[in-house]
Amino acid sequence: MPARSPRLARLTTTLAVLAASVLALTATPARADGSGPVVPTRSGVLRGQVHDNAEEFLGVPYAAPPVGALRFRAPQPAAPWRGVRDATRQGPACVQFVDIGIDPAQPRSEDCLSLDLYRPRWAHPGTRLPVIVWIHGGAWVQGTGTQFGGRTTADLTGAIVVSINYRLGALGYLALPGLDAESREGSGNWGTLDQAAALRWVHDNAAAFGGDPGNVTVTGQSAGSGSVCALLASPAATGLFSHAVMQSGPCGLLAARPLAGAQAQGQAYAQRAGCPDPAAAVSCLRGASTAALVSASDPSEPVGPVSGTPTLPVQPRDAIASGRWNKVPVVIGGTRSEGLLFALGSLGMTPDQYAAAVRTQFGPAADQVLARYPLSAYPAPFYAWAAVLTDSGWACGTAATAAAFARQVPTYQYEFDDPNSPPLLGLDIPGVNLGNAHSAELAYLFDFTMQGRAFTPEQQALATRMKRTWAAFAWTGSPNGPGLAAWPRVAADGTAVLKFQPGGDTVFAGFADEHQCGFWQSFGA
Repeated sequence: MPARSPRLARLTTTLAVLAASVLALTATPARADGSGPVVPTRSGVLRGQVHDNAEEFLGVPYAAPPVGALRFRAPQPAAPWRGVRDATRQGPACVQFVDIGIDPAQPRSEDCLSLDLYRPRWAHPGTRLPVIVWIHGGAWVQGTGTQFGGRTTADLTGAIVVSINYRLGALGYLALPGLDAESREGSGNWGTLDQAAALRWVHDNAAAFGGDPGNVTVTGQSAGSGSVCALLASPAATGLFSHAVMQSGPCGLLAARPLAGAQAQGQAYAQRAGCPDPAAAVSCLRGASTAALVSASDPSEPVGPVSGTPTLPVQPRDAIASGRWNKVPVVIGGTRSEGLLFALGSLGMTPDQYAAAVRTQFGPAADQVLARYPLSAYPAPFYAWAAVLTDSGWACGTAATAAAFARQVPTYQYEFDDPNSPPLLGLDIPGVNLGNAHSAELAYLFDFTMQGRAFTPEQQALATRMKRTWAAFAWTGSPNGPGLAAWPRVAADGTAVLKFQPGGDTVFAGFADEHQCGFWQSFGA
C-alpha cells in the first residue's frame, strides 16, 4: 500500500467525517415495529437489533462449530441457513482454560466461533465504511469478544466494529506430530486460523453491512496484539486487512513457540489428558471430554501461536525484520505502567523479596537493575517491581517493535497515561493504585463490560478522542484528523510517541529515557 502524506490523510479523514455526518442527517429511521434491521450474508439472512444509536448483529457464526471431527482442525465455513436467523444474542465464550476475567454466568462452549458486529444506524450497502476487527487478549487461555461492545464507536465515528471469539488453550494451540501429518496448515495455530477465518468472513460480507472489504483494520490487545503479530507474518492472512493496531503486545515479548518445543509440550499434554499412545493421541484427544482437556492444562506452560509451520513459517519478529510480512500501516503502543497488573501477586512484598525477585529474573544483571530501580524511588517494593516489569518487557519491547515497523511502513506509537484510570472490575483494591496498568485503556475504546469505575468528565473526553483517533486510522491509515492532536510517524530512532492523557494529548520524545530502554538494551533485555 503506498504511503499517504499526513496532509492528504487529514483531508481524507475530514471528507469521510463530513460524508458520515451528511448520511446521518438523511438516513431513514430504524424500523418502528421492533423487528430489527435485516442483512443478507453469504450464509443466510440475519436480523439484528437497534441498541442506542447503533445497530448490532450478535452471535453471528463465521465458521462451523469446531467439535467432533473438526476439533484440532482448521476452521471450516459456517453451514448456510434458511429463513431469517436471529442475531440479537451474543454467542457463548470459547472454553476457558484459566477461568478468570469473564462473568461467571457467561456461557462457554467449544461451539464458539462467532462474532458481534456493530454499525451506525444509517449504514447501508452503499456506504463503504471502514471495518475495525477486534481480537481480545487473555494470554491465549481466557477471554471473550463479547466483553467488547462497539456501539459507541460505530455511532461516534461511522466505522463498523467487529469483535470475535477464537479457540483458546489446547483447543486453539495444541501442536502434535500426528496433527501436523494430517493438516496442510500444520498444527498449533487453530486459534490463528480462526482469526484469519473471521477476517475472511468480514471480507466476504462487509459490503452487505455497508462496510468496505478493502478497508479492514485488525486490532488487538495483549495476546490479541500477539495475534496481530502472527497475522502480520502469516500467509493465511495475506490480503485480509489494510491496517493494524497493536495494544500492549510487542512481537518480541509475545513470541511464537518453535514447533519442536510446542510438539514436545503437546505430547506431554496428551499424556496428562489420558492419551499417552502417540499413534492414537489425535483420535483419543478428539474423543475426550471438554472437561478432561481443560483439566490436563498446565498453567506454567506457554500457550500461543507456533512458528515453523505453514500457517506461521517464521517468528513474527523475524518476518518483520526480513521484510517478508503483510505490510500495512501500524499503530502500536501500551499503557505507562503495564507491570502493575502482573505484579499483583507480589502485593505486600518486602525489600528482601523485591531483591530476590530481581535476582531470580535477571541473574548476573540483578545488581545493575536494583541500582537503576532503587526502593527509595517508589512508595513500596510492589511499585518498584511493577516498574521493572513494565520497562524491561512491555515498554521497551514496544519501542523496539515500533522501530522495526517504522523502517518499512508508516508507524505511529502511543502511550496511554491516565494515572487514575478505572481498574478492571473486581480489582479496585483499597490502598493500591492500578492506574495505567495493563488493560487500563480498554474501557476508553469499547463499551467494556469489565470497567470497574465510572469515568470522570475528563476521562470521558479522553475516551472520545481515543475512539476518534482509532477510527481516523481505520478510515485512512493515518490517526490524524480534525480535533485530534497532531501525531507524527515514528522516526527510525524510535522517537515521537503520542501520550494520551485526560488533560490533553501531547507528543513527547522522552519515552526511551522514561522507561530506561537504553539500559535494558545494553544487556539484551
